[in-house]
Amino acid sequence: MKKIVVVVILIGALAAGGFYLYKNKGNGVQFRTEKVTRGDLRASVTATGTVSAVTTVLVGTQVSGTVKELFVDFNSSVKKGQLLAQIDPALPQARVAQAKANLLSAEANVQKAEVALKDARRTLERNRDLFGRNFIARSDLDTAETNEQSAAAQLNAAKAQVEQNRAALQQEETNLQYTRILSPVDGVVISRNVDIGQTVAASFQTPTLFSIAQDLTRMQIDTNVDEADIGRVVVGQVVSFTVDAYPDTTFPGKVSEIRNAPTTVQNVVTYDVVVKVANPERKLKPGMTANVSIITALEKSVLTVPNAALRFKWTLDKAPDQGKGGTSAKRPETAGETNGQKKQGVWILDGQQPRRIPITVGISDGRNTVVSSGGLKEGDAVIVEATGEAKKTEQRIGPRGFF
Repeated sequence: MKKIVVVVILIGALAAGGFYLYKNKGNGVQFRTEKVTRGDLRASVTATGTVSAVTTVLVGTQVSGTVKELFVDFNSSVKKGQLLAQIDPALPQARVAQAKANLLSAEANVQKAEVALKDARRTLERNRDLFGRNFIARSDLDTAETNEQSAAAQLNAAKAQVEQNRAALQQEETNLQYTRILSPVDGVVISRNVDIGQTVAASFQTPTLFSIAQDLTRMQIDTNVDEADIGRVVVGQVVSFTVDAYPDTTFPGKVSEIRNAPTTVQNVVTYDVVVKVANPERKLKPGMTANVSIITALEKSVLTVPNAALRFKWTLDKAPDQGKGGTSAKRPETAGETNGQKKQGVWILDGQQPRRIPITVGISDGRNTVVSSGGLKEGDAVIVEATGEAKKTEQRIGPRGFF
C-alpha cells in the first residue's frame, strides 16, 4: 500500500514539474538591446596611402666621371644654385683645351683662305687686263676666274669650320660646367645616392645623385581608393588620417585631386586620390604610411541606431496587435527606397514580445546608421541580438526570415 502511495506521489510530482516547465518554457527567450541615440554621424571612405613631399626634385648628372667631392649629405638644407657635388673635371678640361686649339686652327685657316682669295682676285684682274690687250689666251683668263671662285669657296668653308669648332668648344665648356652639380631649387636633401670616388655613367640614362624635397612643410598623400567608393569622393572633401609614428594623433587634410588613370592589381581597380596636408612641425616624413579617412557626408544631431539592429531577424508565431503600429514578419520583406533613402525596419520589445518598427535610414559610418524617419525616438531600446532559446529560433528561421 505504501509503495502505491509513493508511486502516486512521484507521478504527481513529475506531472506538476512537467506542467511547470511547459508553462515557463518561454522564460529562456532573451534579447540584447541597445539604445537609440542622438548625435553627429559622418560617412567616410577609408584608404591607405604614402606621404610624400609635394615637389621632389631628382638631381642627376649629364656627364660621366668620378665623384671627386661631396658638399651636402642627408637632411642638408640647400639653396638654389648651391654646389652639391663635384665630378672630376680633368677630362672635360682637356676636351675644352682641345676644342680651343681646334678653334684657333680653324681661325688660322680662315686667314689663310682670305690671303689666297686676295691673290686669286689680283691674278684675275691682271689677266683681264692682259686679255683686253690680247697678250694672253682666253683659257688663261678662264683659269684665273676659276681660281678666284675656288678661293672664295675655300674661305667660306674655313669660316664654317670656325663656327663648327666654336660650337664644339661651347659644348665642351658646357660639359665642364656640368661637372659641378648644383641644386635647382631650395629644399632639403632627402636622399644621397653616391659617395666620393664612385664613378657615374650618363651614357644611356641620367643617374640620380640626390633627391631634394622642395618644401617639407607642405606634404601630400597618394591614396588608392576602390572603384566602388570613388563615386563618393570629390575635390575639397575634408580628410583625417593617422600614421604609425604618431598613433594617438589625427592629422587633417583635404582632397586636392582625383586622378582618372586607373590602377589594376589582381583585378582590383583603384584610383589615385591626392590629399594635400600641412606639415608645419615637420612631423610627417616622406614615405610614411597613412591610414586615411575621407569624410564624404556629415550629419549633426540626428537619431542613430546600431547597424546590428538593422541586421536582426525575427519571426512571430502570432502577429502583434496592428493597432500598436507593428507588423508580423511571417514572410521575408525587402527594403524599399524613397527619395534615395532606404526603408528598413528594426525590432523593439513590446512587453516580452518583439515588435517591428519600419524606419527610413540615411548615411552610415559602418557602426551606426542615421534614422531619417519612422516610429523611433531617442532612448528607445532596439533589439540587436537574440540569446538563449530565441537565438536557436532565430538561427532556424534566419535564411527564410530576412527582410
